[in-house]
Amino acid sequence: MSLHPNAGKLAPKSELINVPQLISAYYTKTPDIHNLSHRISFGTSGHRGSSLLNSFNEMHILAVTQAVCDYRQKAGITGVLFMGIDTHALSYPAQLSAIEVLAANGVDLYIAKDFGYTPT
Repeated sequence: MSLHPNAGKLAPKSELINVPQLISAYYTKTPDIHNLSHRISFGTSGHRGSSLLNSFNEMHILAVTQAVCDYRQKAGITGVLFMGIDTHALSYPAQLSAIEVLAANGVDLYIAKDFGYTPT
């Protein structure tokens, strides 16, 4: 396996993400249900996508969380739900969106103290 030329160095500014832009797009962009690239996509570690590409935004999180609530109710699941976040820029905004839906559905929830990251 070859070593990336930037290994061990600070990332060049041209490769850094614009976190405020990502967060703004998360709340303001609306996916087009007819555009396949805007649909929810799950990978091995969960929901994949980018708010800048309309493939990961608040509408997606609200819909998925409501689907989880609907499933829990239909299956008779009443226990507490554990939710974690990671270091991705949209993890915290997505957690806040999900908490709103879970609270509206009366789901008891545990999250890490001070919104800490879930260890992997």
